[in-house]
Amino acid sequence: MGSERLQRGFEHKAFIAFLTGGDPTLADTRRYINELAAAGVSLVEIGIPFSDPIAEGPAIQEASGRALAGGTTPEKLFELVRTLRDEDGLTIPLALMTYLNPVFHYGYEAFFTRAQAVGVDALIVPDLPFEEHGEVREVARAHDVCLVSMIAPTSTSRIQQIAADAAGFIYLVSSLGVTGVRSEITTDIGSIVNQIRQVTDVPVAVGFGISTPQQAAAMAAQADGVIVGSAIVNLIAEHGSGADEAISTYVRQMVEATRG
Repeated sequence: MGSERLQRGFEHKAFIAFLTGGDPTLADTRRYINELAAAGVSLVEIGIPFSDPIAEGPAIQEASGRALAGGTTPEKLFELVRTLRDEDGLTIPLALMTYLNPVFHYGYEAFFTRAQAVGVDALIVPDLPFEEHGEVREVARAHDVCLVSMIAPTSTSRIQQIAADAAGFIYLVSSLGVTGVRSEITTDIGSIVNQIRQVTDVPVAVGFGISTPQQAAAMAAQADGVIVGSAIVNLIAEHGSGADEAISTYVRQMVEATRG
């Protein structure tokens, strides 16, 4: 089921939204995810807050801090996904984004068994090197959860090796450094996508730094989708539990720009 939902998410140019689970509360996250779906988002990434999110910029680091202070745990986010699926009838793909430490401590088999049971479709782990992902990938695959491959501008000679092994979708990192809004994206995305296309037709979504409709349109013209996180997290930081309208207005503009 997970792989089928992911495929449906990329039937058109995909707009993928990220938010940190439990920021500012789990009830708010539930409402905001339903708001994102209503606004036309193709897939939602839910960040499991972690005390040392090394790939994240200040916006998501601070959101993780708020969520952890509020008592958010992986188990509570699994229950949130179950609620979204079983009670709210949410049908769009859902991915969890976290670091290897929480997955390791939960136990790989237990983590992916729970993920499959509640309706998680994919897992993104920024600090899991490609060379070391085999064990995690096999357990994920056995439970129909896609372990998303990440390709960065620095991957160079490994781009095709990583791409050939990918499933679900590929997360193409647009810029060096941590997550966050950027005024300009200078990476030659088209060239990297062309290298990927030589070895796989798995969809490619571009993330890190995208925040404006113009950037979304430019990235979508070269790839299969765009990922936006920090701009949405900033709206939640600004408006707290009252971010519904701001999120809806912003995301509808980004979805329209992504799909042209």
